[in-house]
Amino acid sequence: MTQQHPVPSNWFVDPVALGVPGVRRPEIDDEALSWQGDALCAQTDPEAFFPEKGGSTREAKRICEGCEVRSECLDYALANDERFGIWGGLSERERRKLRREAI
Repeated sequence: MTQQHPVPSNWFVDPVALGVPGVRRPEIDDEALSWQGDALCAQTDPEAFFPEKGGSTREAKRICEGCEVRSECLDYALANDERFGIWGGLSERERRKLRREAI
């Protein structure tokens, strides 16, 4: 005789991952982030783009200057309210200022 164990109340099973009929998998826009494959930062040390408080952002910004997808990166950061790191050549503070000026 097998004993039944109740399922803990904090367990979650994603019906989409299980392929439950009638549950649709959310559509993912693969194109939205395709620019990241061409980003120069993807080929360098990510720590340069997320410096410690008070650390230099100079190296990251220098890399961004020559990046073909700099504008896409900045657009993404602004649209997704990225609050940390260098995105599109701008720091968090610079992006906040840009948002304020746009309003």
